[in-house]
Amino acid sequence: MPPLPIEVTGTPDQPLGMAPEVFLRDYWQKRPLLIRAAFPGFVSPISPEDLAGLACEEAALARVVLHDRKRDRWELRTGPFSEESFPKLPKQDWTLLVQDVDKWDMDIRALLGAFRFLPAWRVDDVMVSFAAPGGSVGAHVDQYDVFLLQAHGHRRWQIDTRPDAPRGFRPDVELKLLSQFDPDHDWVLAPGDMLYLPPGVPHHGVAEDACLTFSVGMRAPSQAELMVDLAEELAAALPEDSRYADPDLALPTDPWEIDEAAFGRVRAALRGLQDLDEAALRRWFGRFITQYRAAGELGRPARPPSLASLEAELAKGGQLLRHPHARHAWARDGQRACLHANGLSLPMGVAAARRLAGADTLSTDDVAALDADGRDALESLVAAGHYQLVKPRRRR
Repeated sequence: MPPLPIEVTGTPDQPLGMAPEVFLRDYWQKRPLLIRAAFPGFVSPISPEDLAGLACEEAALARVVLHDRKRDRWELRTGPFSEESFPKLPKQDWTLLVQDVDKWDMDIRALLGAFRFLPAWRVDDVMVSFAAPGGSVGAHVDQYDVFLLQAHGHRRWQIDTRPDAPRGFRPDVELKLLSQFDPDHDWVLAPGDMLYLPPGVPHHGVAEDACLTFSVGMRAPSQAELMVDLAEELAAALPEDSRYADPDLALPTDPWEIDEAAFGRVRAALRGLQDLDEAALRRWFGRFITQYRAAGELGRPARPPSLASLEAELAKGGQLLRHPHARHAWARDGQRACLHANGLSLPMGVAAARRLAGADTLSTDDVAALDADGRDALESLVAAGHYQLVKPRRRR
């Protein structure tokens, strides 16, 4: 059987260069793939000046990485930045990175529609980087899937696909950079080209000229994160008097020995972890995975409108616009469903949960289609800042 190609060309019908199910079967979390012309004729919806302006916002998550080639030294600066800081940067060898640009720019957010062959709750954010010629963040490894879309200019990507590739880090830099990197593939990407990398693949990108790159990253919590969050949630529900106890204590043979009876009591004290039922696990994970992991917060309105007043405005042609920091997903719960929204779990029918999870905007017809629980949940979500009412424009 011939080896699978590492480079393909996209078409209007198949941007991945193949059917999505083939990509998931053969490449997803298995091997890298370069897709030429994944977005043919692509024109970046954001300019370097726009990105620099965003990096000056207080709530933006921005970094600048500078490389001193002669000394091979790396410097990391964190934002927010002042407008005066960018003209002072050198003409080459630096990169500006801004995360969560899809939360700030609706044109960037619209790009995520091309990735709906993946579960929407797995998508973390779109990070946009501008690099001056020679700009880079160094050779490194990511522990999540990433799609690197070239948006403007040209970037050279080198990767090492060998399973035994070195993955040790340099001890002399703040960034987690590889101490050794020996690429076995080398490409220059033009606008519209896209490189997919599964977790753990060493890679290095260097700007050939002034360029913009969009990184669509996946959310991949570590097992340690999952365990800690679950344990904290279970612990929060326990009363203060639920403690290790030994009313059956027998006279110890050796007072310094932790005997088998003690370990048995420990197992009993931790039974909540072992006996976690399926419904509780599903509700916890839905809350966990929809919590926004970065700095953005939902602002609660001082006087949240009632559902009746909202419906009146929607009937006039208004819309409810979901806050860009709102993360919604849904899961089945028997014959019904739970909508999970930024750590909340709201029970309702399947159709209502599907509608509220999947729609960035809600019209009067959308709200009318909700069941009673869905309508109650919507009112709670509006009060929590998940939606903003956009009134129709008045005709002059």
